[in-house]
Amino acid sequence: MSTLAPDKKSPLQWLFNYLPILQWLPSYKLSWLRSDIVAGLTVWAVMVPESMAYAGIAGVPPLIGLYTVPIPLIMYAILGTSRTMVVGPDSATALISAGTVGAIVASQSGATQVAEYVAITSALALVVGVIFLVLGIARMGWVANFIPTPVMKGFIQGLVWVTIIGQVPKLFGIKGEHGNFFEQAWLMIPNISDANLVTTAIGFGSLLVLALLKIFTPKIPAALTVVILSIITVSIFDLGTYGVDLVGKFETGLPTLAMPKFTFEQLQLLIPGALAIVLLGYAETLGAAKAASTKDNSVIDPNQELVSCGPVNIGSAFSGGFIAVGSLSKTSVSMGAGGRTQMASLVNAVFVILTLMFLLPLFTNLPHATLAAVVIEAMLGLLNFQYLKDLWKQSRWELSIAMVAYIAVMVIGVLPGMGLGIALSLLLLIYKATSPTSVALGRDVANNSFHNIDQRTDLETQPGLLVLRFNSNLFFASANHFADALNTQIKHAKDPVKQVIVSAENISLIDSTAIDMLLDLQKSLKKEGIILSFAHIHTHLKSKMALTGLTDAIGKDYFYETIFEGSEAFKHSPQEQTK
Repeated sequence: MSTLAPDKKSPLQWLFNYLPILQWLPSYKLSWLRSDIVAGLTVWAVMVPESMAYAGIAGVPPLIGLYTVPIPLIMYAILGTSRTMVVGPDSATALISAGTVGAIVASQSGATQVAEYVAITSALALVVGVIFLVLGIARMGWVANFIPTPVMKGFIQGLVWVTIIGQVPKLFGIKGEHGNFFEQAWLMIPNISDANLVTTAIGFGSLLVLALLKIFTPKIPAALTVVILSIITVSIFDLGTYGVDLVGKFETGLPTLAMPKFTFEQLQLLIPGALAIVLLGYAETLGAAKAASTKDNSVIDPNQELVSCGPVNIGSAFSGGFIAVGSLSKTSVSMGAGGRTQMASLVNAVFVILTLMFLLPLFTNLPHATLAAVVIEAMLGLLNFQYLKDLWKQSRWELSIAMVAYIAVMVIGVLPGMGLGIALSLLLLIYKATSPTSVALGRDVANNSFHNIDQRTDLETQPGLLVLRFNSNLFFASANHFADALNTQIKHAKDPVKQVIVSAENISLIDSTAIDMLLDLQKSLKKEGIILSFAHIHTHLKSKMALTGLTDAIGKDYFYETIFEGSEAFKHSPQEQTK
Protein backbone atom coordinates (compact mmCIF):
# COMPACT_ATOMS: atom_id res chain seq x y z
CA MET A 1 0.00 0.00 0.00
CA SER A 2 1.43 3.37 -0.91
CA THR A 3 1.61 6.09 1.69
CA LEU A 4 1.61 9.84 1.51
CA ALA A 5 4.12 10.85 4.14
CA PRO A 6 6.28 13.95 4.29
CA ASP A 7 10.04 13.90 4.22
CA LYS A 8 11.59 12.82 7.51
CA LYS A 9 12.94 16.32 8.00
CA SER A 10 9.49 17.87 7.70
CA PRO A 11 7.81 19.26 10.85
CA LEU A 12 4.75 17.24 9.84
CA GLN A 13 6.65 13.99 10.39
CA TRP A 14 5.70 14.05 14.07
CA LEU A 15 2.01 13.98 13.09
CA PHE A 16 2.56 11.16 10.63
CA ASN A 17 4.41 9.14 13.29
CA TYR A 18 1.74 9.52 15.95
CA LEU A 19 -1.29 9.55 13.63
CA PRO A 20 -0.80 6.59 11.26
CA ILE A 21 -4.27 7.19 9.79
CA LEU A 22 -2.65 10.06 7.86
CA GLN A 23 -0.51 7.47 6.10
CA TRP A 24 -3.19 5.06 4.89
CA LEU A 25 -6.37 7.14 4.58
CA PRO A 26 -5.16 9.52 1.78
CA SER A 27 -4.30 6.51 -0.36
CA TYR A 28 -7.50 4.62 0.41
CA LYS A 29 -9.16 3.13 -2.67
CA LEU A 30 -12.94 3.08 -3.05
CA SER A 31 -12.66 -0.43 -4.46
CA TRP A 32 -11.68 -1.58 -0.93
CA LEU A 33 -14.81 -0.11 0.70
CA ARG A 34 -17.10 -3.06 -0.04
CA SER A 35 -14.63 -5.52 1.52
CA ASP A 36 -14.17 -3.32 4.58
CA ILE A 37 -17.93 -2.94 5.08
CA VAL A 38 -18.43 -6.70 4.88
CA ALA A 39 -15.54 -7.26 7.32
CA GLY A 40 -16.88 -4.62 9.70
CA LEU A 41 -20.34 -6.22 9.73
CA THR A 42 -18.85 -9.67 10.22
CA VAL A 43 -16.76 -8.58 13.20
CA TRP A 44 -19.79 -6.70 14.60
CA ALA A 45 -21.71 -9.99 14.58
CA VAL A 46 -18.94 -11.52 16.69
CA MET A 47 -18.13 -8.45 18.78
CA VAL A 48 -21.60 -7.76 20.18
CA PRO A 49 -22.26 -11.12 21.88
CA GLU A 50 -18.63 -11.60 22.95
CA SER A 51 -18.41 -8.11 24.44
CA MET A 52 -21.54 -8.74 26.48
CA ALA A 53 -20.18 -12.13 27.55
CA TYR A 54 -16.73 -10.80 28.49
CA ALA A 55 -18.40 -8.12 30.60
CA GLY A 56 -19.51 -11.01 32.80
CA ILE A 57 -15.87 -12.05 33.23
CA ALA A 58 -15.00 -8.50 34.29
CA GLY A 59 -17.88 -8.60 36.76
CA VAL A 60 -19.90 -5.79 35.19
CA PRO A 61 -23.34 -5.76 33.45
CA PRO A 62 -23.44 -6.90 29.79
CA LEU A 63 -24.20 -3.38 28.58
CA ILE A 64 -20.76 -2.24 29.81
CA GLY A 65 -19.20 -4.64 27.31
CA LEU A 66 -20.84 -2.72 24.47
CA TYR A 67 -19.73 0.61 25.97
CA THR A 68 -16.16 -0.73 25.72
CA VAL A 69 -16.25 -1.09 21.94
CA PRO A 70 -16.87 2.09 19.85
CA ILE A 71 -14.30 4.59 21.14
CA PRO A 72 -11.45 2.02 21.33
CA LEU A 73 -12.13 0.97 17.73
CA ILE A 74 -12.06 4.59 16.56
CA MET A 75 -8.95 5.46 18.59
CA TYR A 76 -6.99 2.50 17.27
CA ALA A 77 -8.04 3.24 13.68
CA ILE A 78 -6.48 6.69 14.12
CA LEU A 79 -3.40 5.76 16.13
CA GLY A 80 -2.61 2.09 15.41
CA THR A 81 0.05 0.90 12.99
CA SER A 82 -1.69 -2.36 12.02
CA ARG A 83 -3.92 -2.09 8.97
CA THR A 84 -6.34 -4.81 10.07
CA MET A 85 -6.01 -5.54 13.80
CA VAL A 86 -9.23 -5.27 15.83
CA VAL A 87 -9.26 -4.07 19.44
CA GLY A 88 -11.93 -4.73 22.02
CA PRO A 89 -12.77 -6.54 25.28
CA ASP A 90 -10.50 -9.47 26.08
CA SER A 91 -11.07 -12.42 28.40
CA ALA A 92 -7.61 -12.48 30.00
CA THR A 93 -7.44 -8.78 30.85
CA ALA A 94 -11.11 -8.82 31.89
CA LEU A 95 -10.33 -11.52 34.45
CA ILE A 96 -7.38 -9.55 35.85
CA SER A 97 -9.68 -6.52 35.98
CA ALA A 98 -12.24 -8.52 37.96
CA GLY A 99 -9.58 -9.75 40.37
CA THR A 100 -8.13 -6.27 40.90
CA VAL A 101 -11.47 -4.51 41.34
CA GLY A 102 -12.89 -7.38 43.39
CA ALA A 103 -10.01 -7.11 45.87
CA ILE A 104 -10.64 -3.38 46.28
CA VAL A 105 -14.36 -3.91 46.77
CA ALA A 106 -13.70 -6.68 49.32
CA SER A 107 -11.45 -4.35 51.33
CA GLN A 108 -14.16 -1.70 51.60
CA SER A 109 -16.64 -1.67 54.44
CA GLY A 110 -20.34 -1.73 53.69
CA ALA A 111 -22.23 -2.91 50.64
CA THR A 112 -20.82 -1.96 47.28
CA GLN A 113 -23.32 -0.91 44.64
CA VAL A 114 -23.04 -2.10 41.04
CA ALA A 115 -22.49 1.49 39.92
CA GLU A 116 -19.47 1.83 42.21
CA TYR A 117 -18.00 -1.47 40.97
CA VAL A 118 -18.43 -0.29 37.38
CA ALA A 119 -16.83 3.06 38.23
CA ILE A 120 -13.77 1.36 39.75
CA THR A 121 -13.56 -0.94 36.72
CA SER A 122 -13.56 2.10 34.41
CA ALA A 123 -11.00 3.79 36.66
CA LEU A 124 -8.73 0.78 36.16
CA ALA A 125 -9.08 1.20 32.38
CA LEU A 126 -8.11 4.85 32.79
CA VAL A 127 -4.99 3.98 34.79
CA VAL A 128 -4.06 1.32 32.25
CA GLY A 129 -4.50 3.83 29.41
CA VAL A 130 -2.30 6.42 31.09
CA ILE A 131 0.45 3.84 31.72
CA PHE A 132 0.26 2.68 28.10
CA LEU A 133 0.52 6.27 26.86
CA VAL A 134 3.46 7.17 29.10
CA LEU A 135 5.38 4.02 28.16
CA GLY A 136 4.69 4.62 24.49
CA ILE A 137 5.87 8.24 24.52
CA ALA A 138 8.97 7.09 26.46
CA ARG A 139 9.50 4.47 23.69
CA MET A 140 9.54 1.53 26.06
CA GLY A 141 8.13 -1.05 23.68
CA TRP A 142 10.60 -3.58 25.03
CA VAL A 143 8.49 -4.04 28.19
CA ALA A 144 6.69 -6.97 26.54
CA ASN A 145 9.98 -8.87 26.58
CA PHE A 146 9.46 -9.40 30.29
CA ILE A 147 6.83 -12.02 29.50
CA PRO A 148 8.59 -14.95 27.79
CA THR A 149 6.46 -17.06 25.46
CA PRO A 150 6.36 -20.12 27.80
CA VAL A 151 5.07 -17.93 30.64
CA MET A 152 2.49 -16.32 28.38
CA LYS A 153 1.32 -19.67 26.98
CA GLY A 154 1.22 -21.30 30.41
CA PHE A 155 -0.55 -18.32 31.89
CA ILE A 156 -3.20 -18.35 29.15
CA GLN A 157 -3.80 -22.11 29.57
CA GLY A 158 -4.34 -21.69 33.31
CA LEU A 159 -6.47 -18.64 32.68
CA VAL A 160 -8.73 -20.68 30.40
CA TRP A 161 -9.72 -22.96 33.27
CA VAL A 162 -10.08 -20.11 35.78
CA THR A 163 -12.38 -18.31 33.34
CA ILE A 164 -14.42 -21.44 32.62
CA ILE A 165 -14.96 -22.29 36.28
CA GLY A 166 -16.22 -18.75 36.85
CA GLN A 167 -18.85 -19.20 34.11
CA VAL A 168 -20.03 -22.71 35.03
CA PRO A 169 -22.49 -21.51 37.73
CA LYS A 170 -24.29 -19.37 35.13
CA LEU A 171 -24.48 -22.45 32.92
CA PHE A 172 -26.43 -24.32 35.62
CA GLY A 173 -28.23 -21.34 37.14
CA ILE A 174 -26.61 -21.89 40.54
CA LYS A 175 -24.75 -19.72 43.02
CA GLY A 176 -21.06 -19.11 42.26
CA GLU A 177 -18.33 -19.63 44.85
CA HIS A 178 -15.16 -17.72 45.67
CA GLY A 179 -11.60 -18.98 45.84
CA ASN A 180 -9.08 -20.43 43.43
CA PHE A 181 -9.97 -22.83 40.62
CA PHE A 182 -9.92 -25.96 42.77
CA GLU A 183 -11.81 -24.35 45.65
CA GLN A 184 -14.53 -23.08 43.33
CA ALA A 185 -14.81 -26.49 41.64
CA TRP A 186 -15.01 -28.35 44.95
CA LEU A 187 -17.55 -26.01 46.54
CA MET A 188 -19.65 -26.02 43.38
CA ILE A 189 -20.24 -29.77 43.34
CA PRO A 190 -22.90 -29.80 46.11
CA ASN A 191 -24.69 -26.85 44.46
CA ILE A 192 -25.24 -28.70 41.18
CA SER A 193 -28.15 -30.54 42.77
CA ASP A 194 -29.90 -27.15 42.90
CA ALA A 195 -29.38 -26.51 39.18
CA ASN A 196 -32.26 -25.00 37.23
CA LEU A 197 -33.04 -27.62 34.60
CA VAL A 198 -34.30 -25.12 32.03
CA THR A 199 -31.23 -22.92 32.50
CA THR A 200 -28.98 -25.98 32.23
CA ALA A 201 -30.71 -27.05 29.01
CA ILE A 202 -30.24 -23.56 27.53
CA GLY A 203 -26.59 -23.39 28.59
CA PHE A 204 -25.52 -26.80 27.31
CA GLY A 205 -27.77 -26.47 24.29
CA SER A 206 -26.00 -23.20 23.43
CA LEU A 207 -22.61 -24.94 23.81
CA LEU A 208 -23.71 -27.75 21.51
CA VAL A 209 -25.05 -25.39 18.84
CA LEU A 210 -21.87 -23.29 19.02
CA ALA A 211 -19.72 -26.38 18.48
CA LEU A 212 -21.85 -27.63 15.59
CA LEU A 213 -21.90 -24.24 13.87
CA LYS A 214 -18.10 -23.95 14.17
CA ILE A 215 -17.70 -27.41 12.62
CA PHE A 216 -20.29 -27.40 9.84
CA THR A 217 -20.86 -23.71 9.04
CA PRO A 218 -17.69 -21.87 10.10
CA LYS A 219 -18.53 -18.80 8.01
CA ILE A 220 -21.72 -18.09 9.95
CA PRO A 221 -21.18 -15.92 13.09
CA ALA A 222 -21.81 -18.69 15.62
CA ALA A 223 -22.00 -16.50 18.73
CA LEU A 224 -24.59 -14.10 17.25
CA THR A 225 -26.59 -17.00 15.85
CA VAL A 226 -26.77 -18.73 19.23
CA VAL A 227 -27.70 -15.47 20.94
CA ILE A 228 -30.55 -14.91 18.47
CA LEU A 229 -31.80 -18.51 18.80
CA SER A 230 -31.75 -18.37 22.59
CA ILE A 231 -33.63 -15.06 22.65
CA ILE A 232 -36.27 -16.44 20.28
CA THR A 233 -36.63 -19.63 22.35
CA VAL A 234 -36.97 -17.74 25.64
CA SER A 235 -39.49 -15.34 24.11
CA ILE A 236 -41.69 -18.01 22.49
CA PHE A 237 -41.87 -20.28 25.55
CA ASP A 238 -41.70 -17.49 28.15
CA LEU A 239 -38.80 -19.29 29.88
CA GLY A 240 -38.19 -16.35 32.17
CA THR A 241 -41.09 -17.60 34.27
CA TYR A 242 -39.19 -20.86 34.84
CA GLY A 243 -36.42 -19.16 36.74
CA VAL A 244 -34.06 -18.57 33.81
CA ASP A 245 -31.75 -15.64 34.61
CA LEU A 246 -32.11 -13.07 31.81
CA VAL A 247 -30.10 -10.01 30.91
CA GLY A 248 -33.21 -7.84 31.24
CA LYS A 249 -34.08 -4.44 29.87
CA PHE A 250 -31.42 -1.98 28.81
CA GLU A 251 -31.75 1.74 28.47
CA THR A 252 -31.03 2.56 24.85
CA GLY A 253 -28.66 5.37 23.98
CA LEU A 254 -24.98 6.18 23.98
CA PRO A 255 -22.99 6.26 27.22
CA THR A 256 -22.39 9.61 28.88
CA LEU A 257 -18.76 10.64 28.50
CA ALA A 258 -17.30 11.37 31.93
CA MET A 259 -14.18 10.69 33.93
CA PRO A 260 -14.70 7.69 36.23
CA LYS A 261 -14.81 8.53 39.92
CA PHE A 262 -12.25 7.02 42.28
CA THR A 263 -10.34 7.91 45.41
CA PHE A 264 -6.59 8.27 45.84
CA GLU A 265 -6.60 5.16 48.03
CA GLN A 266 -8.33 3.19 45.28
CA LEU A 267 -5.83 4.51 42.75
CA GLN A 268 -2.95 3.10 44.78
CA LEU A 269 -4.66 -0.30 44.92
CA LEU A 270 -5.34 -0.25 41.16
CA ILE A 271 -1.73 0.24 40.07
CA PRO A 272 -0.41 -3.36 40.57
CA GLY A 273 -3.27 -4.82 38.57
CA ALA A 274 -2.92 -2.08 35.95
CA LEU A 275 0.77 -2.91 35.46
CA ALA A 276 -0.03 -6.60 35.02
CA ILE A 277 -2.73 -5.73 32.47
CA VAL A 278 -0.31 -3.47 30.58
CA LEU A 279 2.27 -6.26 30.32
CA LEU A 280 -0.24 -8.90 29.27
CA GLY A 281 -2.40 -6.60 27.15
CA TYR A 282 0.58 -5.19 25.26
CA ALA A 283 1.96 -8.66 24.58
CA GLU A 284 -1.44 -9.75 23.23
CA THR A 285 -1.83 -6.57 21.17
CA LEU A 286 1.64 -6.78 19.69
CA GLY A 287 1.21 -10.48 18.96
CA ALA A 288 -2.08 -9.86 17.14
CA ALA A 289 -0.63 -6.90 15.22
CA LYS A 290 2.44 -8.85 14.10
CA ALA A 291 0.32 -11.84 13.09
CA ALA A 292 -1.86 -9.53 10.98
CA SER A 293 1.18 -7.82 9.44
CA THR A 294 2.31 -11.10 7.85
CA LYS A 295 -0.82 -10.94 5.68
CA ASP A 296 -1.54 -7.24 5.20
CA ASN A 297 2.13 -6.17 4.86
CA SER A 298 1.73 -3.35 7.38
CA VAL A 299 4.82 -2.20 9.29
CA ILE A 300 4.27 -2.53 13.03
CA ASP A 301 5.89 0.04 15.32
CA PRO A 302 5.96 -1.47 18.86
CA ASN A 303 6.27 1.93 20.52
CA GLN A 304 3.36 3.39 18.54
CA GLU A 305 1.29 0.34 19.50
CA LEU A 306 1.92 1.29 23.13
CA VAL A 307 0.87 4.86 22.38
CA SER A 308 -2.32 3.71 20.64
CA CYS A 309 -3.35 1.50 23.57
CA GLY A 310 -3.36 4.64 25.75
CA PRO A 311 -6.28 6.54 24.12
CA VAL A 312 -7.97 3.19 23.42
CA ASN A 313 -8.33 2.51 27.15
CA ILE A 314 -8.73 6.13 28.22
CA GLY A 315 -11.59 6.42 25.73
CA SER A 316 -13.13 3.21 27.07
CA ALA A 317 -12.86 4.54 30.62
CA PHE A 318 -14.57 7.84 29.77
CA SER A 319 -17.42 5.95 28.10
CA GLY A 320 -17.93 3.75 31.17
CA GLY A 321 -16.23 0.66 29.71
CA PHE A 322 -13.39 -1.60 30.81
CA ILE A 323 -10.06 -2.79 29.38
CA ALA A 324 -9.66 -3.10 25.60
CA VAL A 325 -6.65 -4.61 23.82
CA GLY A 326 -5.81 -6.20 20.49
CA SER A 327 -7.71 -9.39 19.70
CA LEU A 328 -6.13 -12.07 17.51
CA SER A 329 -9.43 -13.95 17.10
CA LYS A 330 -11.43 -10.91 15.97
CA THR A 331 -8.53 -9.79 13.76
CA SER A 332 -8.62 -13.20 12.08
CA VAL A 333 -12.38 -12.82 11.56
CA SER A 334 -11.89 -9.41 9.95
CA MET A 335 -9.13 -10.58 7.64
CA GLY A 336 -11.04 -13.75 6.79
CA ALA A 337 -14.00 -11.57 5.75
CA GLY A 338 -11.76 -9.56 3.42
CA GLY A 339 -10.91 -6.56 5.63
CA ARG A 340 -8.26 -4.39 4.01
CA THR A 341 -7.80 -1.43 6.38
CA GLN A 342 -8.96 0.10 9.66
CA MET A 343 -12.01 1.33 7.76
CA ALA A 344 -13.49 -2.07 8.71
CA SER A 345 -13.09 -1.16 12.40
CA LEU A 346 -14.74 2.20 11.82
CA VAL A 347 -17.69 0.42 10.17
CA ASN A 348 -17.80 -1.97 13.14
CA ALA A 349 -17.86 1.00 15.55
CA VAL A 350 -20.76 2.61 13.66
CA PHE A 351 -22.84 -0.57 13.89
CA VAL A 352 -22.12 -0.99 17.60
CA ILE A 353 -23.27 2.63 18.10
CA LEU A 354 -26.46 1.83 16.16
CA THR A 355 -26.91 -1.23 18.36
CA LEU A 356 -26.67 0.91 21.50
CA MET A 357 -29.14 3.42 20.11
CA PHE A 358 -31.79 1.16 18.60
CA LEU A 359 -31.24 -2.60 19.04
CA LEU A 360 -30.81 -3.05 22.80
CA PRO A 361 -34.49 -3.96 23.46
CA LEU A 362 -33.91 -7.07 21.32
CA PHE A 363 -31.50 -8.41 23.97
CA THR A 364 -33.98 -8.23 26.89
CA ASN A 365 -34.67 -12.01 26.86
CA LEU A 366 -31.03 -13.03 26.42
CA PRO A 367 -30.16 -15.72 29.02
CA HIS A 368 -26.96 -15.36 31.04
CA ALA A 369 -26.45 -19.08 30.43
CA THR A 370 -26.02 -18.39 26.71
CA LEU A 371 -23.45 -15.68 27.39
CA ALA A 372 -21.62 -18.11 29.67
CA ALA A 373 -21.67 -20.68 26.85
CA VAL A 374 -20.15 -18.11 24.45
CA VAL A 375 -17.32 -17.47 26.92
CA ILE A 376 -16.69 -21.17 27.62
CA GLU A 377 -16.64 -22.07 23.93
CA ALA A 378 -14.19 -19.26 23.21
CA MET A 379 -11.98 -20.37 26.10
CA LEU A 380 -11.92 -24.00 25.01
CA GLY A 381 -10.67 -22.80 21.63
CA LEU A 382 -7.61 -21.34 23.36
CA LEU A 383 -6.48 -24.65 24.86
CA ASN A 384 -3.21 -25.73 23.26
CA PHE A 385 -1.84 -28.98 24.64
CA GLN A 386 0.30 -29.45 21.53
CA TYR A 387 2.43 -26.44 22.51
CA LEU A 388 3.26 -28.06 25.85
CA LYS A 389 4.13 -31.33 24.10
CA ASP A 390 6.45 -29.48 21.71
CA LEU A 391 8.03 -27.60 24.61
CA TRP A 392 8.74 -30.92 26.31
CA LYS A 393 10.93 -31.84 23.33
CA GLN A 394 12.61 -28.43 23.07
CA SER A 395 13.37 -27.38 26.65
CA ARG A 396 12.43 -29.07 29.93
CA TRP A 397 13.39 -25.88 31.77
CA GLU A 398 10.97 -23.75 29.78
CA LEU A 399 8.25 -26.39 30.07
CA SER A 400 8.70 -26.29 33.85
CA ILE A 401 8.26 -22.51 33.85
CA ALA A 402 5.18 -22.78 31.63
CA MET A 403 3.66 -25.39 33.94
CA VAL A 404 4.43 -23.29 37.02
CA ALA A 405 2.58 -20.35 35.44
CA TYR A 406 -0.21 -22.72 34.34
CA ILE A 407 -0.79 -24.25 37.78
CA ALA A 408 -0.02 -21.08 39.77
CA VAL A 409 -2.85 -19.18 38.05
CA MET A 410 -5.23 -21.93 39.10
CA VAL A 411 -3.93 -22.25 42.67
CA ILE A 412 -2.81 -18.82 43.89
CA GLY A 413 -4.69 -16.55 41.51
CA VAL A 414 -4.25 -14.65 38.26
CA LEU A 415 -1.96 -11.81 39.36
CA PRO A 416 0.28 -13.86 41.71
CA GLY A 417 0.46 -16.66 39.13
CA MET A 418 1.56 -14.29 36.39
CA GLY A 419 4.07 -12.64 38.71
CA LEU A 420 5.53 -15.99 39.74
CA GLY A 421 5.96 -17.05 36.13
CA ILE A 422 7.76 -13.81 35.24
CA ALA A 423 9.95 -14.03 38.36
CA LEU A 424 11.01 -17.60 37.53
CA SER A 425 11.82 -16.56 33.95
CA LEU A 426 14.03 -13.73 35.19
CA LEU A 427 15.76 -16.13 37.60
CA LEU A 428 16.38 -18.54 34.73
CA LEU A 429 17.75 -15.66 32.65
CA ILE A 430 20.11 -14.69 35.47
CA TYR A 431 21.19 -18.31 35.86
CA LYS A 432 21.94 -18.66 32.15
CA ALA A 433 23.77 -15.32 32.10
CA THR A 434 25.97 -16.34 35.02
CA SER A 435 26.57 -19.89 33.76
CA PRO A 436 27.40 -19.56 30.05
CA THR A 437 29.04 -22.35 28.11
CA SER A 438 32.68 -22.44 27.05
CA VAL A 439 34.36 -24.98 24.76
CA ALA A 440 37.87 -25.97 23.82
CA LEU A 441 38.53 -25.73 20.07
CA GLY A 442 40.57 -27.82 17.67
CA ARG A 443 41.68 -27.18 14.09
CA ASP A 444 40.12 -28.67 10.97
CA VAL A 445 43.29 -28.88 8.86
CA ALA A 446 41.37 -29.11 5.59
CA ASN A 447 39.95 -25.60 5.79
CA ASN A 448 41.81 -24.03 8.72
CA SER A 449 38.61 -23.64 10.75
CA PHE A 450 38.22 -24.31 14.47
CA HIS A 451 35.44 -26.33 16.12
CA ASN A 452 34.38 -27.88 19.43
CA ILE A 453 36.71 -30.82 20.15
CA ASP A 454 33.93 -32.57 22.10
CA GLN A 455 31.80 -32.83 18.95
CA ARG A 456 34.42 -34.02 16.43
CA THR A 457 37.27 -36.52 16.62
CA ASP A 458 39.14 -35.38 13.50
CA LEU A 459 40.32 -32.04 14.90
CA GLU A 460 43.99 -31.23 15.45
CA THR A 461 45.24 -29.70 18.70
CA GLN A 462 48.70 -28.34 19.42
CA PRO A 463 50.36 -29.59 22.61
CA GLY A 464 50.76 -26.69 25.00
CA LEU A 465 48.13 -24.50 23.28
CA LEU A 466 44.59 -24.19 24.60
CA VAL A 467 42.03 -22.47 22.38
CA LEU A 468 38.92 -21.53 24.37
CA ARG A 469 35.69 -20.02 23.07
CA PHE A 470 33.50 -18.26 25.65
CA ASN A 471 29.86 -18.11 24.56
CA SER A 472 28.74 -15.01 26.42
CA ASN A 473 29.62 -11.44 27.26
CA LEU A 474 32.08 -10.76 30.06
CA PHE A 475 30.42 -8.78 32.82
CA PHE A 476 30.03 -8.86 36.58
CA ALA A 477 27.72 -11.89 36.56
CA SER A 478 29.84 -14.08 34.25
CA ALA A 479 33.40 -12.92 35.01
CA ASN A 480 34.16 -15.48 37.73
CA HIS A 481 32.55 -18.23 35.66
CA PHE A 482 34.95 -17.42 32.82
CA ALA A 483 37.97 -17.62 35.12
CA ASP A 484 36.77 -20.91 36.62
CA ALA A 485 36.09 -22.41 33.18
CA LEU A 486 39.53 -21.40 31.90
CA ASN A 487 41.35 -22.78 34.95
CA THR A 488 39.37 -26.03 34.70
CA GLN A 489 40.38 -26.47 31.06
CA ILE A 490 44.01 -25.82 31.92
CA LYS A 491 43.87 -28.30 34.80
CA HIS A 492 42.40 -31.10 32.66
CA ALA A 493 44.54 -30.52 29.54
CA LYS A 494 46.50 -33.58 28.30
CA ASP A 495 49.72 -31.58 28.02
CA PRO A 496 50.94 -28.70 30.21
CA VAL A 497 49.45 -25.50 28.83
CA LYS A 498 51.89 -22.79 27.78
CA GLN A 499 49.50 -20.40 26.03
CA VAL A 500 45.76 -19.76 26.03
CA ILE A 501 44.00 -18.17 23.06
CA VAL A 502 40.56 -16.87 23.99
CA SER A 503 38.32 -16.83 20.93
CA ALA A 504 36.23 -13.71 21.62
CA GLU A 505 33.87 -13.60 18.64
CA ASN A 506 30.91 -14.08 21.00
CA ILE A 507 32.07 -11.40 23.45
CA SER A 508 30.67 -7.96 22.64
CA LEU A 509 30.68 -6.50 26.15
CA ILE A 510 33.36 -6.32 28.84
CA ASP A 511 32.59 -4.31 31.98
CA SER A 512 34.93 -3.05 34.70
CA THR A 513 34.45 -6.16 36.85
CA ALA A 514 35.53 -8.36 33.94
CA ILE A 515 38.54 -6.10 33.24
CA ASP A 516 39.71 -6.49 36.84
CA MET A 517 39.21 -10.25 36.60
CA LEU A 518 41.26 -10.45 33.38
CA LEU A 519 44.07 -8.41 34.95
CA ASP A 520 44.18 -10.75 37.96
CA LEU A 521 43.90 -13.81 35.71
CA GLN A 522 46.75 -12.61 33.51
CA LYS A 523 48.99 -12.16 36.55
CA SER A 524 48.19 -15.59 38.00
CA LEU A 525 48.71 -17.32 34.62
CA LYS A 526 51.99 -15.48 34.09
CA LYS A 527 53.27 -16.83 37.41
CA GLU A 528 52.55 -20.34 36.13
CA GLY A 529 54.35 -19.62 32.86
CA ILE A 530 51.15 -19.42 30.80
CA ILE A 531 50.53 -16.67 28.26
CA LEU A 532 47.02 -15.21 27.97
CA SER A 533 46.06 -14.06 24.46
CA PHE A 534 42.96 -13.15 22.46
CA ALA A 535 41.63 -13.64 18.92
CA HIS A 536 38.61 -12.15 17.15
CA ILE A 537 38.40 -9.20 19.55
CA HIS A 538 35.83 -6.58 18.50
CA THR A 539 37.26 -3.14 17.76
CA HIS A 540 35.36 -1.30 20.51
CA LEU A 541 36.60 -3.86 23.05
CA LYS A 542 40.20 -3.36 21.93
CA SER A 543 39.84 0.34 22.68
CA LYS A 544 38.45 -0.35 26.14
CA MET A 545 41.20 -2.85 26.90
CA ALA A 546 43.81 -0.29 25.86
CA LEU A 547 42.29 2.45 28.04
CA THR A 548 42.21 0.22 31.12
CA GLY A 549 45.80 -1.00 30.73
CA LEU A 550 44.81 -4.58 29.94
CA THR A 551 46.40 -4.47 26.49
CA ASP A 552 49.77 -3.39 27.93
CA ALA A 553 49.55 -6.04 30.65
CA ILE A 554 48.90 -8.82 28.14
CA GLY A 555 51.08 -7.45 25.36
CA LYS A 556 49.98 -6.13 21.98
CA ASP A 557 51.63 -9.08 20.23
CA TYR A 558 49.15 -11.43 21.87
CA PHE A 559 46.07 -9.97 20.21
CA TYR A 560 45.42 -11.87 16.98
CA GLU A 561 42.99 -11.25 14.14
CA THR A 562 42.20 -14.96 13.87
CA ILE A 563 42.78 -18.14 15.84
CA PHE A 564 44.85 -19.52 12.96
CA GLU A 565 47.18 -16.51 13.20
CA GLY A 566 47.55 -17.14 16.93
CA SER A 567 48.19 -20.85 16.48
CA GLU A 568 50.85 -20.16 13.83
CA ALA A 569 52.48 -17.59 16.11
CA PHE A 570 52.56 -20.17 18.92
CA LYS A 571 54.06 -22.79 16.59
CA HIS A 572 56.94 -20.43 15.78
CA SER A 573 57.31 -19.00 19.29
CA PRO A 574 60.77 -19.24 20.98
CA GLN A 575 59.60 -21.81 23.55
CA GLU A 576 58.34 -24.06 20.76
CA GLN A 577 61.43 -23.58 18.60
CA THR A 578 63.72 -24.69 21.44
CA LYS A 579 61.81 -27.90 22.17
